[in-house]
Amino acid sequence: MLRSLGQRSVTGSDRDPRVAELSSAVARLRRELAAHPADFPDRGIAEDELATLAAMALSGIPEIPRLRRSLLLVAGAIGSVSALAGGLANVRTAVELFGEPPRR
Repeated sequence: MLRSLGQRSVTGSDRDPRVAELSSAVARLRRELAAHPADFPDRGIAEDELATLAAMALSGIPEIPRLRRSLLLVAGAIGSVSALAGGLANVRTAVELFGEPPRR
């Protein structure tokens, strides 16, 4: 787990470790969702938003408001599926590494 928002990887890569954590958490949840046998009404929404989160992580510079919106949509879509709660919590933690949303 990363200890600070400013922490950088030591492997010589310029990749932001927060982005790496987001990418990893999203990939895990996408695999868990794909393996989950039950169909539920908002599964398509969850899959679409996880794809959006993955694309933002690939871009390297995700927009924080968009990250949070996607997280809310994923949480709303799969929040009642207890088998996916751990993966969802990991994605939430990864999104929170990017800081608080701007105050209005």
